[in-house]
Amino acid sequence: MSNTASQADTLPTAASSVASDKPTANRARRSPLLVALLMIALVSAGYLGWRHLRHNPSIALEPPAPVPVIAATVQRSDFPIVLTGIGNVTALNTATVRSMVTEQIVGIDFKDGQLVKKGELLAQLDPSTYAAQLDQAEANLARDQAHLENGQINLGRYVPLAKQGFAPQQQVATQQAMIVQEQATLKADQAAIEFAKTELSYTKLVAPFDGVAGIRLLDVGNIIHASTSRGFPGEPNALVVVNQVQPISVMFTLAAADIPDVQDALARGSVKVVALSADGKTELATGALAAIDNQANTTSDTINLKAIFPNGHRRLWPGMFVNVRLVTKVQDNGLTVPLDAVQQGPQGQFVFVVGPDHKVSMQPVSVRETLNGEALINKGLNAGETVVVRGQYRLTPGSVVALANPNDPAAVPNPTTASAGLLP
Repeated sequence: MSNTASQADTLPTAASSVASDKPTANRARRSPLLVALLMIALVSAGYLGWRHLRHNPSIALEPPAPVPVIAATVQRSDFPIVLTGIGNVTALNTATVRSMVTEQIVGIDFKDGQLVKKGELLAQLDPSTYAAQLDQAEANLARDQAHLENGQINLGRYVPLAKQGFAPQQQVATQQAMIVQEQATLKADQAAIEFAKTELSYTKLVAPFDGVAGIRLLDVGNIIHASTSRGFPGEPNALVVVNQVQPISVMFTLAAADIPDVQDALARGSVKVVALSADGKTELATGALAAIDNQANTTSDTINLKAIFPNGHRRLWPGMFVNVRLVTKVQDNGLTVPLDAVQQGPQGQFVFVVGPDHKVSMQPVSVRETLNGEALINKGLNAGETVVVRGQYRLTPGSVVALANPNDPAAVPNPTTASAGLLP
């Protein structure tokens, strides 16, 4: 019984297995048929659609909308030809105010960073010692003047007596010699007075020229030592540094190969030099070339130059780093376009020129000079042509464009965003 039941139990399993295989086989036979039917349906739909568009052209695909761009016209203007370099602002004159005498400072007459005039009092040293020396020299002069006057009076007495034989000639000669001696003593006394006055003047420390005083190094009550004296180790031996900043100078470098161009510019007259901020975006001052160094640097193949700037607004300050533009000449009536119009391609520089039908074409150009966002074009363009300044990233030759308002920054998307893949 157990064996019979066991066999009976296995029959449904085998039957179910056969039943389960039939749908799989049927699906396998139906798959190629379904694929064929789908292909026929797609081809039919495509054909019907083509016939529909052919007999109904009004619903055909419309041409793409014009691409919005900002454009500018090629202009004619005078364009400067410049050489660029990097420079350092330096004071036209720099003086460290020291003392010629060793004395105590009794007064400070300037503030840190103050504008000072030539001869203006900066500090007063104790003058008592040198005032006393001057008084002594003047007293010696008065004494010796009295001796000279007395000797001249005596000589006036001796001469008539000697003529009458009442006084020896030797006494007259001796008196004359004493007078000469007294005259020499008076000159020495006068020199001592001048020396004393000079020493006394050293007790007043004054500005050597118009300039700006720095941070003072000594205060009232300190002893300032003579410039010839070292003083105590570590003790300051100067009062302040004064820099002349009006006018001011800029030392800068150019490539040695530019020397002929600079020399030619100097031969034609004054050479304009412009100083700009370190980032090159802000014009700080305008001056003139003053000198070219007498030797180029053989290591860096550069040449040092010096320019002088009036610096009326004091925008240049000693120690600043600046960019320098030296104008060698001016191109009269040159063709100029905004620098943003010039693009770089595999074949070189080009611009998109907008035609009368608002279609653009790629025009190769040659750029001679760029300055302040403008480009001087050597060849490739004519005055009056319209070039695309913004929006080139969506253009190809033959694209139709719509000229947007150049004063509306949102009229054309920023091309830097497009380059990041964020614009269509």
